[in-house]
Amino acid sequence: MSTNDCEDPPKYWTIHGLWPDKGEDCNRTWHFNVTEIKDLMSDMRHYWPDVLHSSLNRTQFWKHEWDKHGTCAATLEVLNSQKKYFGKALELYQHVDLNSCLLKAGIKPSSSYYQMTAIKEALTRFYGVTPKIQCLPPEEGEKAQTIGQIEFCFTKELQLRNCTGLKSESNLMQAHLKLGTEELSVCNDSLPTYYPSEVQ
Repeated sequence: MSTNDCEDPPKYWTIHGLWPDKGEDCNRTWHFNVTEIKDLMSDMRHYWPDVLHSSLNRTQFWKHEWDKHGTCAATLEVLNSQKKYFGKALELYQHVDLNSCLLKAGIKPSSSYYQMTAIKEALTRFYGVTPKIQCLPPEEGEKAQTIGQIEFCFTKELQLRNCTGLKSESNLMQAHLKLGTEELSVCNDSLPTYYPSEVQ
């Protein structure tokens, strides 16, 4: 994605967002103000980078996440400001620590394939809950899916919980999860899974 100034994508898992399941109480008039999170900026750039927009407009991704999800999440007192919303997402990211969990389980970017069930079992064993793992489907002529996103679910008290069997199944998410022209979807347990060190 060199046209979008993404020559050096991070080689670690980053944050996509913190999304409430149901967003009936969103305040669409509460506009994003980057100065409210200025003391979070170095962590935001590192753990929640915008790899799709040019460096002049690096706050676009955060603005989108706040407008679409943060204004809905703000019904919880613990998330009821931009600073609390982004700060808590960063805190949850550190707490989950997906990068070191996968490494401890021996799952690291590689040119060989993994079984999706092995990845799921490792995550479930480590966290005690089942996350939702999303993949890019195999490209034409290929047999392996590519892991693209790992979604953790929390209660309103921000305790980890299983992601399985959610009524909404995050359908609102599926709509805007596009990487290139392909869409991420829940990974197929029976397909070999590629966890690439470099995304082409």
